[in-house]
Amino acid sequence: MGIEILKPFNTGGISANRIINYPKPAVSFNGTLTSDRFESDSVNRYTSEFYLRKAIQSNPKIAKILEEVDIPVKLHMEQLNTLLQNHASDTKRIAIGITENLPFSLQNKVNIKAVSDAAYLHDVGKALIPPEILNKNGKLDAAETEIMHRHSILGYELLKDSNIDKTTLHLIKNHHQNAKKTGYPFADKNFNADLNLQIVTMADKFSALTEKRPYKEAMDTTRALTIIYKDVKDGKLHPFIFKALVNFVNKQELQPQKTI
Repeated sequence: MGIEILKPFNTGGISANRIINYPKPAVSFNGTLTSDRFESDSVNRYTSEFYLRKAIQSNPKIAKILEEVDIPVKLHMEQLNTLLQNHASDTKRIAIGITENLPFSLQNKVNIKAVSDAAYLHDVGKALIPPEILNKNGKLDAAETEIMHRHSILGYELLKDSNIDKTTLHLIKNHHQNAKKTGYPFADKNFNADLNLQIVTMADKFSALTEKRPYKEAMDTTRALTIIYKDVKDGKLHPFIFKALVNFVNKQELQPQKTI
């Protein structure tokens, strides 16, 4: 699979009108990096109804966040479980694939467990988003968009008093932010969209674009990569991470057959 770049890409040494067909090496951490190294035997407990109800009861800020957008505090476990089985698991798989295909100098800078856990848990806050908004068949209006944008901070608040480390919490809270600070939630002057965050962000976006959802059809991988490539050109995401994603897609020959 190739993706044709029709405009100059000034970083990463990619020229205009070039078909990007990256080689497909077997990349690993000294031959030992496999998906098994990313598996966690602990994070699933933070997605249980028992844990989430306890978190809501012990953290009044969650109710306050929902009250600000006139939404009742109500867990929607069925939609969360569906999301975890599909989009979250897929995002984790893609994040692993991106990491495995990074240059070795960057692989060593990745917090493997934080990236893996955050990729799986990043949308846990959607358990509190009403289904009629999360699965709306059509474009969200301004009020609905404001509600949807609360899911990342809600996920952070649901998990911040757990045993999850600060790096993972940072990734969950900011998985819709970018290097230009044009995403959400608000990023102050000290915010840094580091390597770990950009891996999770890119994996999340690629998974979302190539999934079939109640309100949209799945996008083919070339179109999805073209959209993400625009973020790279705009300085929101790092070109080496994009190259790693393309490598992963080429090797896996992903097809947009996913549903949630």
